[in-house]
Amino acid sequence: MEQPISVTRSNFNDWMVPVFAPANFIPVRGEGSRIWDQENKEYIDFAGGIAVNALGHAHPVAVNALTEQATKLWHVGNGYTNEPVLRLAKQLTENTFADKVFFCNSGAEANEAALKLARKVGLDSGVAGKSGIVAFNNAFHGRTLFTVSAGGQPKYSQDFAPLPNGINHVAFNDLEAAKAAINEQTCAVIVEPIQGEGGVIPADIEFLKGLRALCDEFGALLIFDEVQTGVGRTGSLYAYMNSGVTPDILTTAKALGGGFPVGAMLTTDKFAPHFSVGTHGTTYGGNPLASAVAGAVFEFINTPEVLEGVKHRHQYFLDALNTLNAEYQVFDEIRGQGLLIGCVLKAEYAGKAKDITTWAGEEGLLALIAGPNVVRFTPSLIIPEQDIDEGIARLKRALAKLAK
Repeated sequence: MEQPISVTRSNFNDWMVPVFAPANFIPVRGEGSRIWDQENKEYIDFAGGIAVNALGHAHPVAVNALTEQATKLWHVGNGYTNEPVLRLAKQLTENTFADKVFFCNSGAEANEAALKLARKVGLDSGVAGKSGIVAFNNAFHGRTLFTVSAGGQPKYSQDFAPLPNGINHVAFNDLEAAKAAINEQTCAVIVEPIQGEGGVIPADIEFLKGLRALCDEFGALLIFDEVQTGVGRTGSLYAYMNSGVTPDILTTAKALGGGFPVGAMLTTDKFAPHFSVGTHGTTYGGNPLASAVAGAVFEFINTPEVLEGVKHRHQYFLDALNTLNAEYQVFDEIRGQGLLIGCVLKAEYAGKAKDITTWAGEEGLLALIAGPNVVRFTPSLIIPEQDIDEGIARLKRALAKLAK
């Protein structure tokens, strides 16, 4: 058997389309909330694959589900159904508001499906021109042309014009601005319960309630993008459960597969039939491998022990970060819910979030940014307290570099 091709970080620049700027080390192995690179250096993982690795790395629940299914059936295409996907659909519908599920491969695809379904419902309504979409500044909904247009961050969309039209962006958490934008021609309002990429900014409860009322008034669908907040991330199974507001469509991905690519769009019997046979589709969506892993991960997370544990870890993180900040006075605000945490830099450190995560990597800690001024943490939902402690100690050393 031939030896694997030897690779280094510099090969990324040689062979890969340069849309990413990865760290200077290559992770090769993970266990729990720790990973090791090619040089066997250990890192604490506060990034979680950007809110994906809900059970950390190589958790037995996910590994066993994958390996068991791998000996049975990998892929058949959607001319057929399969047992794992039906079981996963039952889990999702039994534990949420939804009656029906469409499976895909990613959060972007889930949001694409949601927006297409809303446009189809608008078309079928008989109301002329009912195709408008209201979205929010600073939002992030994916990288397809439709979803990047719905996202309210021009830096991600402006290079790809002309963009899909009929999308109106207004200020997040500004109900009066939403009232001015939503009308009879609006087919959907898409919103994140917590803006993740946009800076870890929670939506006000009254804002979400107001959007629900406006959608009811004008016959628009309310879409909750829970790609980042879903599957236990906030301490509830889905973040809408914290708000008392039920959407018409919910999108989920990231943590759903615990690291295996899978996404889903959830909706009700009222709207699902507008997607009839042939109106939308996917090749890999709902394949047996992804569905088996997602089903096992979902079942493990959807327990009081894990969900309450997320809330406990949130407070544990908060206490540790506040103690750290009392010493270094770097963060102006620490916000978020559950294990979606954003540390907002003070004005004198504006633009330094990336520097902090780079220094953190040098100290053996994986962390994220959410814009240039927010350091973001999205670790495993079951990260041990001793790993939190060690990660905070490494963050402290990174902040000491900033102070200098």
